[in-house]
Amino acid sequence: METIFAKDAPTAVGPFSHAMLSNGFFYCSGTIGLNAKNMQLEGKSIEEQTSKVFENVKSVLASKELTLADVVKVNVYLTDMANYSKMNIIYEAQFGTHKPARTTVAVAGLPLGAIFEIECIAEYKNKS
Repeated sequence: METIFAKDAPTAVGPFSHAMLSNGFFYCSGTIGLNAKNMQLEGKSIEEQTSKVFENVKSVLASKELTLADVVKVNVYLTDMANYSKMNIIYEAQFGTHKPARTTVAVAGLPLGAIFEIECIAEYKNKS
């Protein structure tokens, strides 16, 4: 088991790592749209936050030479399901033809007032 702290991703806002690598799978912690430089939430709209979340997730994946194409499962958290279709447009653009399994749920709140959070599991094939 390996604990992952990605140097280009925002610092975790709690006592957890960016990801864990175990038994061929890369488990990413929930990620919100923080700016890594100032640790502030980037944007108020679902489009802005979704775009930033994907930037952060890609940074965490890249720490082990992974991409969104390696993702097998995604959990999406929205504070308002009215944002579902707008989020989905950006989500689909990010994943392209790759369609990992996904769960989407509405939640009462997210850390630091975020309106969108994502966590994912990627398959890890040793790149060395």
